[in-house]
Amino acid sequence: MLRGEPGIGKTALLEYLIASTSDLIVLRAVGVESEMELAYASLHQLCAPVLEQLERLPAPQRQALETVFGLSGGPPPDRFLVGLGGLSLLSEAAEERPLLCVVDDAQWLDQASALTLAFVARRLLAEPIGIVFATRQSNDELEHLSELELHGLVNGDARALLESALRFGLDARVRDRIVAESRGNPLALLELPRGLTPTELAGGFRLPETRGLTTRIERSFVRRLEALSDETLRLLLVAAAEPVGDPVLLWRAAGRLGIEPEAVDPAEREGLVAVGERVIFRHPLVRSAVYTSSSAEDCRAVHLALAEVTDREAEPDRRAWHLATAAAGPDEEVATELVRSAERARARGGFAAAAAFLQRAVALSLDPGARADRALAAVGASTHAGAFETASRLLVAAEAGPLDEFGRANADVLRGQVAFGSADPDAPKLLLQGATRMQPLDVDLARETYMLAWGAAALRAHPSDSDTLADISRHIRTLPLPATPDPLARLLAGLATLAIEGPAHAFEDLRRAATALTAETAAVDVVRSTWGATPAVTALWDANWLQAVAAQQIELAREVGALDRLPFHLSTLAVPTALMGDLVGAASVAAEIDSVTAATGRPPIRAATGLLAALRGSEAATAAADRLQARARAKGAGSALAHWPAAIHYNGLARFEDALSAARDATMTPTYLWPSMLSLPELVEAAARTGAREGARGAIEPLAESARASGTDWALGVAARCRALLAEEDEAERLYREAIERLARTRMRPDLARARLLYGEWLRRESRRVDAREQLRVAHEQFLSIGMEAFAERTRRELVATGGTVRKRTVEARDDLTAQERQVALLARDGLSNVDIGARLFLSRHTVAYHLRKVFSKLGISSRRELAAALPESEVEPASA
Repeated sequence: MLRGEPGIGKTALLEYLIASTSDLIVLRAVGVESEMELAYASLHQLCAPVLEQLERLPAPQRQALETVFGLSGGPPPDRFLVGLGGLSLLSEAAEERPLLCVVDDAQWLDQASALTLAFVARRLLAEPIGIVFATRQSNDELEHLSELELHGLVNGDARALLESALRFGLDARVRDRIVAESRGNPLALLELPRGLTPTELAGGFRLPETRGLTTRIERSFVRRLEALSDETLRLLLVAAAEPVGDPVLLWRAAGRLGIEPEAVDPAEREGLVAVGERVIFRHPLVRSAVYTSSSAEDCRAVHLALAEVTDREAEPDRRAWHLATAAAGPDEEVATELVRSAERARARGGFAAAAAFLQRAVALSLDPGARADRALAAVGASTHAGAFETASRLLVAAEAGPLDEFGRANADVLRGQVAFGSADPDAPKLLLQGATRMQPLDVDLARETYMLAWGAAALRAHPSDSDTLADISRHIRTLPLPATPDPLARLLAGLATLAIEGPAHAFEDLRRAATALTAETAAVDVVRSTWGATPAVTALWDANWLQAVAAQQIELAREVGALDRLPFHLSTLAVPTALMGDLVGAASVAAEIDSVTAATGRPPIRAATGLLAALRGSEAATAAADRLQARARAKGAGSALAHWPAAIHYNGLARFEDALSAARDATMTPTYLWPSMLSLPELVEAAARTGAREGARGAIEPLAESARASGTDWALGVAARCRALLAEEDEAERLYREAIERLARTRMRPDLARARLLYGEWLRRESRRVDAREQLRVAHEQFLSIGMEAFAERTRRELVATGGTVRKRTVEARDDLTAQERQVALLARDGLSNVDIGARLFLSRHTVAYHLRKVFSKLGISSRRELAAALPESEVEPASA
């Protein structure tokens, strides 16, 4: 990324780079300010020369690119699937020769293109591809790229450049003032003195005093424009308003306006513009100066001429945009065209473009009812595009119009969605209001809104507003059940019962919903069930179902291209995988989460990595847990996601006071919510070990109720282990044995090892050292095989105290693999091709091959066939939970 103010030399450096790379394939794109609302316009400009490579791409990626480039129809593809397609396309193009992509004026890239190119740039590792952007200022979509900021020339060079542009001597003080005002900006040094006489320069009277540098450079260009004829100025205005630099369109529009071709000659002699295969201004500020110095009447006339010469069939969106800009006031026909353009933009996945078209349509709408309806549509598009402030303003405009009852209800629903996307604490209540109002009008939309409201309330779940979740649940129970089976309806009913009556009464609905969610469902259920699946299945205490639901949602998300939700589903999969003791598998899933979030620029999701670190007992987990406890964060489900791993980690370290504090924080939310329910065992163990037995008994009660309702061996085994901590002699031993027996029938290896550890500790305190050694030795082996170092060390100390001995652990070569290398190796071991692995992990096949070469070197193998032996399947055995 080259970053610097206008005129600093970015374009000159790009031209120098291109001239120095005759052995490379060079692809170029230039951001155009007037095209910022056209989704994927700049991406298409860059990729157009290599589109013949599309046939070599995997079908989903090829179809995504064909859709956004308008080469074929289809549903709007996920933008991250478009990004992966762009990466693959450029990678294929680089097969013959290395590839250089040069993107100038990146500050004017349309959002969809900027996000896609940032995606590609972040994934380059082993490909012979370089991408260089030039931009005026930092770009949110292009953040996290390495950056070179360009500064002005030093004084000596600045003076030399200024003097080279002057035809006469200059007073030293005036010269130094010009150099200082320009701050060494090369274009400013060349342009500021133009049009001024030696007399004027001698005193510096005409030099601008207070305005910004960009404005000063533009004013310099304006001074040069003032010397041109009206006809030449109008021709330059046509060129400035036409975004793609198409000379055919330029001359056609000029002909409509009665401008003769020779009108361009003075502008070319002045070096302001060049008309050849493309229309190129000397600098973007020339275009800006031409446009901003023209009258509104002239601008409208030019846009109208451009609309008249733009092909209605091939370029309907650009034509509509020109017509909209040419409109002096409301124009229903143009507004209708803009709505059609918005629909096409939405079909290409360009929500930002759709929002822009709809906003302009609102401004041009003459009919109040149509204006209000279009404003609501613009709210929805703006919300999808993440423009929540714009969406809020449009809501006000929509509600000022004559909305019908459905429109009013839809406005309430959209207000809740905007609040949820903006992390507004009032989002649950606003969503509830929208769902309630929508219920008699569209029960399906109401149901989806209730689901989002329930999820939003569960995510907050602060003790001070716990009534909100119950209120939402009561309203959910007023919904009629659909005539045909619907997993969402069943899931919502179960969640409502869970919040109002508890796990025992909700079990049947939740079980049926979980079963339905693991069956083959419509792709839309990926979105519709997202916020309810995890708490529902967690309440059932069935990790197998939780894994199955997550795997199903991951598969559906990949099939339909809902890749923005993929990290959430992967995190849902990583948690039960870790709880089953497959830390290697969970780490691979966590690595995939990191790949997706890094590729898409989304904030990282820490639930899986935090739980992994806690189970492993790493030093990093200790530091994180200590920081967490020191900060006294606000309580809520989001906080519980951090306090629950901290409680596990402190119990592993035998820091029971800290574990008790973390567990209390993790269970401040309703205990039927995830992860509060899973934090109760940590609370019982820490309370029992610190002598807070009443607190332990208080935690056992909801735990036991939930276990009885689910009836799974996992739930009943954990409940028995917790009850044993408070039981008397004979009863304690019976409960420990029951816990071990039940947990041994499940895949929950960490819980089984912890039951043996607690039983061994109890036996040692009962002076049954031989029996204690037996339990502790097995527990120690299990903790080591899982990779739970802190619990293994706690067990080792107990075992040594009984007079037992401990084997020394050996370090496996596979432990040297990075998380990304392990993920690539495991997928290759399972038979996926390099292309398939790249599609899964958002990598090109070249990068996959690069990682595999490193894996082979570290493991001392030479082929994929040897991966199965070097990386055996997880030790977790299938069993019912």
